[in-house]
Amino acid sequence: MNEAAFIVVLRESLEAILVVGLVYAWLAREGRRDALNWLWGGVAAGIALAVVLGAVLMGVGRWLTGDAQTLFQTAMSALAAALIVQMVAWMRRRGASFKRSMECDAMLSLSRSRLWGIATLVALAVAREGAETLVFLYGLGLAQWRGGQLTSFALAAGLGFVTAAACFVMLQWSSRRLAWRGFFRASEILLLLVAAGLWVAALERLMNLGWLPVGIDPLWDTSAWLDDGQGVGGLLASIAGYRAWPSSTLVLGYLCYWGLVYWWVGGQRPSHNVVEGAVS
Repeated sequence: MNEAAFIVVLRESLEAILVVGLVYAWLAREGRRDALNWLWGGVAAGIALAVVLGAVLMGVGRWLTGDAQTLFQTAMSALAAALIVQMVAWMRRRGASFKRSMECDAMLSLSRSRLWGIATLVALAVAREGAETLVFLYGLGLAQWRGGQLTSFALAAGLGFVTAAACFVMLQWSSRRLAWRGFFRASEILLLLVAAGLWVAALERLMNLGWLPVGIDPLWDTSAWLDDGQGVGGLLASIAGYRAWPSSTLVLGYLCYWGLVYWWVGGQRPSHNVVEGAVS
Protein backbone atom coordinates (compact mmCIF):
# COMPACT_ATOMS: atom_id res chain seq x y z
CA MET A 1 0.00 0.00 0.00
CA ASN A 2 2.97 2.35 0.43
CA GLU A 3 3.38 2.81 -3.33
CA ALA A 4 -0.31 3.65 -3.70
CA ALA A 5 -0.09 6.14 -0.81
CA PHE A 6 2.86 7.83 -2.51
CA ILE A 7 0.97 8.17 -5.81
CA VAL A 8 -2.19 9.53 -4.19
CA VAL A 9 -0.40 12.10 -2.04
CA LEU A 10 1.82 13.12 -4.98
CA ARG A 11 -1.13 13.94 -7.24
CA GLU A 12 -3.36 15.52 -4.59
CA SER A 13 -0.52 17.61 -3.14
CA LEU A 14 0.44 18.79 -6.60
CA GLU A 15 -3.12 19.94 -7.29
CA ALA A 16 -3.22 21.88 -4.01
CA ILE A 17 0.18 23.43 -4.78
CA LEU A 18 -1.06 24.42 -8.23
CA VAL A 19 -4.09 26.20 -6.77
CA VAL A 20 -1.90 28.18 -4.38
CA GLY A 21 0.59 28.86 -7.17
CA LEU A 22 -2.11 30.16 -9.49
CA VAL A 23 -3.52 32.57 -6.92
CA TYR A 24 -0.06 33.67 -5.79
CA ALA A 25 1.04 34.36 -9.37
CA TRP A 26 -2.12 36.34 -10.10
CA LEU A 27 -1.77 38.46 -6.95
CA ALA A 28 1.89 39.17 -7.71
CA ARG A 29 1.06 40.09 -11.31
CA GLU A 30 -1.67 42.45 -10.12
CA GLY A 31 0.67 44.06 -7.61
CA ARG A 32 -1.52 43.02 -4.67
CA ARG A 33 1.14 41.75 -2.31
CA ASP A 34 -0.96 43.12 0.54
CA ALA A 35 -3.24 40.14 -0.01
CA LEU A 36 -0.49 37.53 0.33
CA ASN A 37 -0.93 37.26 4.10
CA TRP A 38 -4.57 36.35 3.45
CA LEU A 39 -3.41 33.77 0.92
CA TRP A 40 -1.12 32.04 3.43
CA GLY A 41 -3.79 32.31 6.09
CA GLY A 42 -6.12 30.46 3.73
CA VAL A 43 -3.51 27.74 3.23
CA ALA A 44 -3.17 27.30 7.00
CA ALA A 45 -6.95 27.19 7.46
CA GLY A 46 -7.32 24.60 4.69
CA ILE A 47 -4.70 22.37 6.27
CA ALA A 48 -6.42 22.73 9.66
CA LEU A 49 -9.79 21.72 8.17
CA ALA A 50 -8.22 18.66 6.57
CA VAL A 51 -6.60 17.67 9.88
CA VAL A 52 -9.96 17.95 11.65
CA LEU A 53 -11.53 15.64 9.05
CA GLY A 54 -8.66 13.20 9.53
CA ALA A 55 -9.23 13.19 13.30
CA VAL A 56 -12.95 12.53 12.77
CA LEU A 57 -12.23 9.64 10.38
CA MET A 58 -9.75 8.03 12.73
CA GLY A 59 -12.09 8.56 15.67
CA VAL A 60 -15.01 6.90 13.93
CA GLY A 61 -12.80 4.04 12.78
CA ARG A 62 -11.59 3.38 16.34
CA TRP A 63 -15.05 3.74 17.86
CA LEU A 64 -16.53 1.07 15.62
CA THR A 65 -15.67 -2.58 16.23
CA GLY A 66 -16.06 -5.93 14.51
CA ASP A 67 -18.22 -6.07 11.40
CA ALA A 68 -19.25 -2.43 11.79
CA GLN A 69 -15.63 -1.32 11.52
CA THR A 70 -15.09 -3.55 8.49
CA LEU A 71 -18.18 -2.11 6.81
CA PHE A 72 -16.99 1.43 7.52
CA GLN A 73 -13.58 0.67 6.00
CA THR A 74 -15.30 -0.97 3.03
CA ALA A 75 -17.44 2.11 2.48
CA MET A 76 -14.36 4.34 2.70
CA SER A 77 -12.49 2.20 0.15
CA ALA A 78 -15.41 2.31 -2.28
CA LEU A 79 -15.89 6.06 -1.72
CA ALA A 80 -12.19 6.70 -2.27
CA ALA A 81 -12.26 4.74 -5.55
CA ALA A 82 -15.32 6.68 -6.74
CA LEU A 83 -13.74 10.02 -5.78
CA ILE A 84 -10.57 9.22 -7.70
CA VAL A 85 -12.50 8.33 -10.86
CA GLN A 86 -14.67 11.44 -10.48
CA MET A 87 -11.59 13.62 -9.96
CA VAL A 88 -9.88 12.30 -13.09
CA ALA A 89 -13.06 12.80 -15.14
CA TRP A 90 -13.51 16.35 -13.78
CA MET A 91 -9.93 17.37 -14.54
CA ARG A 92 -10.17 16.02 -18.07
CA ARG A 93 -13.39 17.94 -18.65
CA ARG A 94 -12.75 21.21 -16.79
CA GLY A 95 -8.96 21.52 -16.73
CA ALA A 96 -8.77 24.16 -19.44
CA SER A 97 -11.10 26.56 -17.62
CA PHE A 98 -9.79 25.93 -14.11
CA LYS A 99 -7.01 28.54 -14.21
CA ARG A 100 -9.37 31.17 -15.61
CA SER A 101 -12.04 30.32 -13.03
CA MET A 102 -9.59 30.66 -10.13
CA GLU A 103 -8.39 34.04 -11.40
CA CYS A 104 -11.95 35.31 -11.87
CA ASP A 105 -12.85 34.32 -8.30
CA ALA A 106 -9.75 36.07 -6.98
CA MET A 107 -10.49 39.19 -9.05
CA LEU A 108 -14.07 39.30 -7.74
CA SER A 109 -12.87 39.14 -4.13
CA LEU A 110 -10.34 41.95 -4.65
CA SER A 111 -12.76 44.14 -6.57
CA ARG A 112 -15.11 44.04 -3.58
CA SER A 113 -12.22 44.69 -1.16
CA ARG A 114 -12.93 41.37 0.51
CA LEU A 115 -9.47 39.99 1.14
CA TRP A 116 -11.04 37.28 3.28
CA GLY A 117 -12.47 35.99 -0.01
CA ILE A 118 -8.93 35.15 -1.14
CA ALA A 119 -8.33 33.27 2.10
CA THR A 120 -11.64 31.41 1.76
CA LEU A 121 -10.96 30.51 -1.87
CA VAL A 122 -7.58 29.01 -1.06
CA ALA A 123 -8.73 27.42 2.21
CA LEU A 124 -11.57 25.55 0.51
CA ALA A 125 -9.30 24.36 -2.31
CA VAL A 126 -6.58 23.14 0.06
CA ALA A 127 -9.11 21.59 2.45
CA ARG A 128 -10.81 19.78 -0.45
CA GLU A 129 -7.55 18.28 -1.69
CA GLY A 130 -6.49 17.44 1.86
CA ALA A 131 -9.84 15.85 2.67
CA GLU A 132 -9.76 13.76 -0.50
CA THR A 133 -6.22 12.66 0.34
CA LEU A 134 -7.28 11.54 3.82
CA VAL A 135 -10.25 9.61 2.45
CA PHE A 136 -7.97 7.93 -0.08
CA LEU A 137 -5.38 7.05 2.56
CA TYR A 138 -8.02 5.70 4.91
CA GLY A 139 -9.44 3.65 2.08
CA LEU A 140 -5.98 2.27 1.41
CA GLY A 141 -5.94 0.90 4.96
CA LEU A 142 -4.32 3.59 7.09
CA ALA A 143 -6.60 2.76 10.02
CA GLN A 144 -5.24 -0.80 10.12
CA TRP A 145 -1.53 0.05 10.12
CA ARG A 146 0.44 -0.06 13.34
CA GLY A 147 4.00 0.41 14.52
CA GLY A 148 6.71 0.32 11.88
CA GLN A 149 4.15 -0.22 9.12
CA LEU A 150 2.36 3.00 10.03
CA THR A 151 5.70 4.80 10.01
CA SER A 152 6.45 3.44 6.54
CA PHE A 153 2.99 4.48 5.36
CA ALA A 154 3.51 8.02 6.71
CA LEU A 155 6.97 8.25 5.12
CA ALA A 156 5.53 7.26 1.73
CA ALA A 157 2.87 9.95 2.07
CA GLY A 158 5.45 12.54 3.10
CA LEU A 159 7.68 11.61 0.19
CA GLY A 160 4.69 12.07 -2.11
CA PHE A 161 4.25 15.65 -0.88
CA VAL A 162 7.94 16.49 -1.24
CA THR A 163 8.00 14.97 -4.72
CA ALA A 164 4.93 17.01 -5.69
CA ALA A 165 6.69 20.22 -4.68
CA ALA A 166 9.82 19.18 -6.59
CA CYS A 167 7.77 18.30 -9.68
CA PHE A 168 6.06 21.68 -9.57
CA VAL A 169 9.41 23.47 -9.59
CA MET A 170 11.02 21.27 -12.24
CA LEU A 171 8.07 21.30 -14.61
CA GLN A 172 7.87 25.07 -14.41
CA TRP A 173 11.45 25.19 -15.73
CA SER A 174 10.70 22.78 -18.56
CA SER A 175 8.56 23.11 -21.67
CA ARG A 176 5.38 23.86 -19.79
CA ARG A 177 2.51 22.66 -21.90
CA LEU A 178 3.96 19.33 -23.06
CA ALA A 179 5.64 18.55 -19.74
CA TRP A 180 2.54 19.17 -17.66
CA ARG A 181 0.27 17.38 -20.11
CA GLY A 182 2.48 14.30 -20.05
CA PHE A 183 2.77 14.36 -16.27
CA PHE A 184 -0.98 14.62 -15.73
CA ARG A 185 -1.73 11.91 -18.28
CA ALA A 186 0.69 9.53 -16.52
CA SER A 187 -0.71 10.42 -13.09
CA GLU A 188 -4.27 9.84 -14.34
CA ILE A 189 -3.38 6.29 -15.35
CA LEU A 190 -1.68 5.61 -12.02
CA LEU A 191 -4.60 7.04 -10.05
CA LEU A 192 -7.12 4.92 -11.94
CA LEU A 193 -5.00 1.86 -11.12
CA VAL A 194 -4.96 2.87 -7.45
CA ALA A 195 -8.74 3.27 -7.55
CA ALA A 196 -8.99 -0.24 -9.01
CA GLY A 197 -6.99 -1.53 -6.06
CA LEU A 198 -9.30 0.27 -3.62
CA TRP A 199 -12.34 -1.23 -5.36
CA VAL A 200 -10.84 -4.72 -5.15
CA ALA A 201 -10.17 -4.22 -1.42
CA ALA A 202 -13.81 -3.20 -0.89
CA LEU A 203 -15.09 -6.25 -2.77
CA GLU A 204 -12.83 -8.58 -0.80
CA ARG A 205 -14.09 -7.18 2.52
CA LEU A 206 -17.70 -7.67 1.41
CA MET A 207 -16.97 -11.25 0.40
CA ASN A 208 -15.26 -11.92 3.74
CA LEU A 209 -18.36 -10.63 5.51
CA GLY A 210 -20.58 -12.85 3.39
CA TRP A 211 -22.35 -9.90 1.79
CA LEU A 212 -21.18 -10.96 -1.68
CA PRO A 213 -20.97 -14.49 -3.07
CA VAL A 214 -17.43 -15.62 -3.82
CA GLY A 215 -18.38 -17.62 -6.90
CA ILE A 216 -15.74 -19.82 -8.47
CA ASP A 217 -12.64 -19.53 -6.29
CA PRO A 218 -10.10 -19.40 -7.73
CA LEU A 219 -11.16 -18.72 -11.29
CA TRP A 220 -7.52 -19.13 -12.39
CA ASP A 221 -4.02 -19.31 -10.93
CA THR A 222 -1.25 -17.13 -12.38
CA SER A 223 1.07 -17.35 -9.38
CA ALA A 224 3.55 -19.55 -11.25
CA TRP A 225 4.58 -16.67 -13.52
CA LEU A 226 3.38 -13.58 -11.61
CA ASP A 227 3.08 -14.05 -7.85
CA ASP A 228 1.04 -11.32 -6.12
CA GLY A 229 3.14 -11.61 -2.97
CA GLN A 230 6.48 -10.40 -4.27
CA GLY A 231 8.32 -8.59 -7.06
CA VAL A 232 6.35 -7.06 -9.91
CA GLY A 233 3.24 -9.01 -8.97
CA GLY A 234 3.41 -7.71 -5.42
CA LEU A 235 3.74 -4.15 -6.72
CA LEU A 236 0.71 -4.62 -8.99
CA ALA A 237 -1.22 -6.12 -6.08
CA SER A 238 -0.38 -3.14 -3.87
CA ILE A 239 -1.22 -0.48 -6.45
CA ALA A 240 -3.81 -1.95 -8.81
CA GLY A 241 -5.41 -4.83 -6.91
CA TYR A 242 -3.86 -7.64 -8.96
CA ARG A 243 -4.64 -11.11 -7.59
CA ALA A 244 -2.98 -14.32 -8.73
CA TRP A 245 -5.91 -16.42 -7.45
CA PRO A 246 -8.99 -14.26 -8.08
CA SER A 247 -12.52 -15.44 -7.53
CA SER A 248 -15.07 -15.06 -10.32
CA THR A 249 -16.85 -12.33 -8.32
CA LEU A 250 -13.62 -10.36 -8.01
CA VAL A 251 -12.94 -10.65 -11.74
CA LEU A 252 -16.48 -9.55 -12.57
CA GLY A 253 -16.17 -6.59 -10.20
CA TYR A 254 -12.82 -5.63 -11.76
CA LEU A 255 -14.31 -5.73 -15.26
CA CYS A 256 -17.28 -3.63 -14.12
CA TYR A 257 -14.88 -1.06 -12.65
CA TRP A 258 -12.95 -0.62 -15.89
CA GLY A 259 -16.19 -0.53 -17.85
CA LEU A 260 -17.36 2.33 -15.65
CA VAL A 261 -14.03 4.11 -16.08
CA TYR A 262 -14.28 3.80 -19.86
CA TRP A 263 -17.81 5.22 -19.80
CA TRP A 264 -17.16 7.94 -17.22
CA VAL A 265 -13.62 9.04 -18.08
CA GLY A 266 -12.93 7.73 -21.56
CA GLY A 267 -15.41 10.05 -23.22
CA GLN A 268 -13.88 13.17 -21.66
CA ARG A 269 -11.54 15.16 -23.84
CA PRO A 270 -8.13 15.60 -22.13
CA SER A 271 -7.55 19.23 -21.13
CA HIS A 272 -4.51 19.89 -18.97
CA ASN A 273 -3.44 23.43 -19.78
CA VAL A 274 -4.81 24.34 -16.37
CA VAL A 275 -1.27 24.74 -15.04
CA GLU A 276 0.24 26.85 -17.79
CA GLY A 277 1.54 30.07 -16.30
CA ALA A 278 0.95 28.95 -12.76
CA VAL A 279 3.91 30.88 -11.40
CA SER A 280 4.62 33.21 -14.29
